[in-house]
Amino acid sequence: MRSHKWFTPWLLLGPALIWVLVFSLWPFINTVILSFTNARPLRPAEPVGFAQYERLLTDEQFGYALITCLIYVVVCVPLLTVLPLLLALLVEKTIPGIAFFRTTFYFPVVASVVVVALIWSWIFDSQGVLNQALEWMGLTDKPIAFLVDRWWLLATAILLTVWKGLGFYMVVYLAALGNVGKEQHEAAMVDGAGPIRRFVSITIPSVRGAMMLVSALIAVAAMRVFTELDILSNGTGGPGGYDMSIVMLIRQVGSGLNGNLGYAAAISVALFLLTLIPLSAIAFMNREKKAKVPA
Repeated sequence: MRSHKWFTPWLLLGPALIWVLVFSLWPFINTVILSFTNARPLRPAEPVGFAQYERLLTDEQFGYALITCLIYVVVCVPLLTVLPLLLALLVEKTIPGIAFFRTTFYFPVVASVVVVALIWSWIFDSQGVLNQALEWMGLTDKPIAFLVDRWWLLATAILLTVWKGLGFYMVVYLAALGNVGKEQHEAAMVDGAGPIRRFVSITIPSVRGAMMLVSALIAVAAMRVFTELDILSNGTGGPGGYDMSIVMLIRQVGSGLNGNLGYAAAISVALFLLTLIPLSAIAFMNREKKAKVPA
């Protein structure tokens, strides 16, 4: 058997390792360092200790951004955890023409979120197609401020996120459902279990791992939401900036020649810590599940 040199694996890992170090690890370390300074684009950075984090705790705008992201998480996680599963159950059947529906449901995932958001901003505008249709049907006397009112704007952005994410998570569930044995369902049917009982007692326990993964992905994505709110609000974050997300706030604070890079870095670190919460919860639940499995 031909032996390899000790450095052969490192030659193969080298390019990927250098990429991670240069474009992931170093920027993260630099961001943490900047968060303890008052860095700005046109002046040298000076250490300020925890001053940026103290400001973070009293910043009203950050509070609004945090509330927006938390609402996004609370609404999107259950919707995008359950609805794609129901959709996957509908399209997993092998019947003529089902491939067309699978492709149709997945199409929003392929479309650019920027393009989709621009189309939605045109539809939900005060003079857009939706308001004109509602007025024509006599359902409203005046245009609904979908993109101006704080809560309507947030609801519209969440609806866009849910609509665009259905197809992606549907595919995840389709893969998980493929591992569920039909024998379990057939045995349950023999015992007289109906569709709802089989769904609760067989389907959900069988895809619980996929549901946990989907929930974590959605929670992290919801905390980092940007494009939907940015496009629909035209970059303003809604009236008074109440619908501004944390990522939008980072851009606002850190952009421009007078941008406060130190404070923007502190917000970025806070966002990173917030995204660790759902991931840590999933890891804890997985460990609990493994601990309950008999050896």
